[in-house]
Amino acid sequence: MTDRAKTGGRFRSITMIVIFDVAAPLVAYKLLRSAGMTTVTALVLSGLFPGLRVAYGLIRHRRLDAVGALVLGGIAVGTVLGLVTHNARLVLVEGSVPTAVFGVACLGSLAAKKPLIYSMAVEFAGRDSARGREMTRLWQFEGYRRIFRIITAVWGVGFLVEAGLRVVIVYSTPIGATLAISKVMPFVFIGILTTWTIAYGSYRKKKGERLAAVGGEVIEESQPQVRPVQASQGPERLGG
Repeated sequence: MTDRAKTGGRFRSITMIVIFDVAAPLVAYKLLRSAGMTTVTALVLSGLFPGLRVAYGLIRHRRLDAVGALVLGGIAVGTVLGLVTHNARLVLVEGSVPTAVFGVACLGSLAAKKPLIYSMAVEFAGRDSARGREMTRLWQFEGYRRIFRIITAVWGVGFLVEAGLRVVIVYSTPIGATLAISKVMPFVFIGILTTWTIAYGSYRKKKGERLAAVGGEVIEESQPQVRPVQASQGPERLGG
């Protein structure tokens, strides 16, 4: 695939997220409320748009990835809670469910042979691609494994913090404002975590270069080739 095609694909993914995960739910909620629907009904119906994006991806690529499954799971939880309890705030809490699940999964994977972020990075790069094969080769080095374990731990804690903040916001702000914040917050956290990951990778790369200058083991300190969670994947997504 050419660089131009890759850029076009990323642009389409971002556009889909902006439309279906942010703009459409907010506009739909306002219109449905204006039409006289209850807050719960408006929230449930407007919350279906991210599911439509996941469904489109499923039809196009003929597979459901972990992020998509979390998005659908969060929508299902929110819908059931709304219909059973008729509590609008419980509907909004559903956004915290896939986020918290992903955070717990990251931390839990630290006890496994390979942490979740590494597995996602290899999958994203393509196991049969040059980058994927290089990442698989580098896994034999303890320094490289340690880098991904640290990244996975930070992302896990970050997602749990986000989930907790969402719950606090849901129960401390008006419904309309909470809906808007819940649609934007995932991208803020993704931006922060991605920025940290890039900075951390640069730090490890420079450290490796310093070790090389004194005859150290370069490969163990090489920069990780990782894109943990793209904006196009994120649990609402990433179910953000």
